[in-house]
Amino acid sequence: MSDTPLRFVARLLRPATPKGATWTFLLLPGDASAALPSRGLVTVEGALADAPFQATLQPDGKGGHWMKVPKALLQSASVRAGDEVHLQIAPIAEEPEPKVPAPLRAALAAEPAAKLAWKSLTPVGRRDWIHWIESAKKAETVERRIATTCDMLASGKRRVCCFDRSGIYGGGMAAPQAMAD
Repeated sequence: MSDTPLRFVARLLRPATPKGATWTFLLLPGDASAALPSRGLVTVEGALADAPFQATLQPDGKGGHWMKVPKALLQSASVRAGDEVHLQIAPIAEEPEPKVPAPLRAALAAEPAAKLAWKSLTPVGRRDWIHWIESAKKAETVERRIATTCDMLASGKRRVCCFDRSGIYGGGMAAPQAMAD
């Protein structure tokens, strides 16, 4: 972790939808998000109530970030939804390799030029393509974006065209709404 981690307190929340959801998330305070290197996805390492973790923070569409808190981390930290927790985080030095969804992996395997271009991208570049594909709400859109990804990569494009990594301009990303207390 960086020599100067960000330190803050956040409340662990449950999402309002779907009804009965059992997972937990937290919203980063504005000053903590502002100190991060990107308004988009940022992988950090740190500690939640002294329990170490690594996670990729999600953009909230308003210039900030939120994080889904895995059940194992809640258990390790001995905390639960509703608790205020102390966190310290810092961006990691090197982004991890993203998990490539099976349909994209199959499409790349069928398109040698696209696969070659994919391999030449950085982990952040690959993560952006995956995030763009997975941000679609409909299965047909996901399929179309996979095909478009292969076409664009095969034609030499290295970045997703017209994709707002932060969600600020497109309005396509947001933190979950918290369940009322």
